[in-house]
Amino acid sequence: MLDRAVKGKQLIMDFNVRKRVTISAALVLLVMIGSGLFIDAGNITVNLESKNQSPSFAHLFGTDWLGRDMLMRTLKGLTFSFGVGIIAALLSTMIALLLSLFSTWNKTTDYLVTWLIDLFLSVPHLVTLLLISFAIGGGFKGVVIGLALTHWPSLTRLLRAEVLQIKTADYVGVSRRLGKSRLWIARHHFLPHIFPQLIVGFILLFPHAILHEASITFLGFGLSTETPAIGIILSESTRYLSTGLWWLSFFPGVSLLVMVGLFDALSRSGQRLIDPLHGQRG
Repeated sequence: MLDRAVKGKQLIMDFNVRKRVTISAALVLLVMIGSGLFIDAGNITVNLESKNQSPSFAHLFGTDWLGRDMLMRTLKGLTFSFGVGIIAALLSTMIALLLSLFSTWNKTTDYLVTWLIDLFLSVPHLVTLLLISFAIGGGFKGVVIGLALTHWPSLTRLLRAEVLQIKTADYVGVSRRLGKSRLWIARHHFLPHIFPQLIVGFILLFPHAILHEASITFLGFGLSTETPAIGIILSESTRYLSTGLWWLSFFPGVSLLVMVGLFDALSRSGQRLIDPLHGQRG
């Protein structure tokens, strides 16, 4: 009894800590992304009188070779990259959901889905992403479609395992014998069970999508140079590192890592909030 009371108290304390972490991470992300939404083109215009200034109180992230404020450019780039990541992660999650449900149709569809998962996982994401983006023509459309078509396999494998486990449950068999359709069973039995995994998977997909978008944009196969994205900022800034303008790459890079780290913390805390006994079983 004493051990159970201690474990219960620890779970409550852990739940409160995770809740505070989740709220804090969400607030910081809202500030980072929200501030970029209110930055117009006038705040990042060319001002040659202020070019190449190191970080100061007037310009916390310094200015670039055209006198543009790097803090404003970074926040704007994070907001744009955030939008790309959200759309790509949402599309990937929908693909994972549809394929996981499709795998329950019969043995042939399950084999086909498993084969597709193994096929995409056998090739590095970045290589497949570059090929798809290049084939579509690059730009915003090419990057989003490429990200959506390359980040679904791991989540699909997880959801497929969950759905196949539910498929053998007694209440699902009863629904079939009562004449319920596959769509009704998927809506009332499968979806409610896998919804928490779907949400956590979506949040986990986001940082991967952001980093890969920045990577291919940095390599010159992603977004156009006119797009205010972090990958573009980092790609342009590397040409000036040898001249001592270290802040041009340092602050945007650190900001990108902070945003990805916050989403990672948000997903882990959210998973523990959804399932407080995660990691305590056994």
